[in-house]
Amino acid sequence: MRKKIVAGNWKMNLDIEQGKTLVNEIVAGLPELSENHKVVICPPFIHLQQTAQLTITANHVFTGAQNCYTEASGAYTGEISAGMIKSTGALYVILGHSERREYFKESNEMLAKKTTTALANGLKVIFCCGEPLEIRDAGTQNNYVEEQIKAGLFHLGAEEMDHVVIAYEPIWAIGTGRTASTDQAQDMHAHIRGVLAAKYGTELAKNTSILYGGSCKPSNAPELFACADVDGGLIGGASLNAADFHGIISAMVNQ
Repeated sequence: MRKKIVAGNWKMNLDIEQGKTLVNEIVAGLPELSENHKVVICPPFIHLQQTAQLTITANHVFTGAQNCYTEASGAYTGEISAGMIKSTGALYVILGHSERREYFKESNEMLAKKTTTALANGLKVIFCCGEPLEIRDAGTQNNYVEEQIKAGLFHLGAEEMDHVVIAYEPIWAIGTGRTASTDQAQDMHAHIRGVLAAKYGTELAKNTSILYGGSCKPSNAPELFACADVDGGLIGGASLNAADFHGIISAMVNQ
């Protein structure tokens, strides 16, 4: 059975003390999680070790990074390797987030290499994909997202894919005033699962968690998480508020 997951992406927010306060608030107010549920907290690099330590006694709560580099070590000033991330106690890493693709020009080829490196170092990957407004308006979103998945993940074997979570980001519905309907979310998640099934078989596709990453909040999480192929959320702004994050986690638990 595939896992239900809520992952919080803090992006570039909070200093050390603010981060400590937020993690403690999140852990203190968590609903009861079963073996089928996971919560992943993905703060900036400076918080990783602290977050891993603060959550060590919280059942089914894990720490993740927001990015890693393609290489294991070397003269790459400012970069962080997958091995360094793993040494903090973190277990997950987000790769291919729309902001990394857009602002830092990360290509599918680079992300394929990052994915290989992360998995080789024992990290689980939350691999992001999603289409911008012009692709959605052109009606070519399925092909666009399919190409991202094929180029970024299809070099992996089935055993490696067991350690990959996919997060769909409808970029056109984030900060644009437009909203992705539950039908649109379900349609894309089902398409992604079909793409995985065509490559790896129905069993692997059925067991792969696919998260929704488009402005999910406590008010819309129950409806989104009720969709057959939506297995949780990759949460941005709402993960910076413990009460909001708890509301989204509760929506996952109550499905």
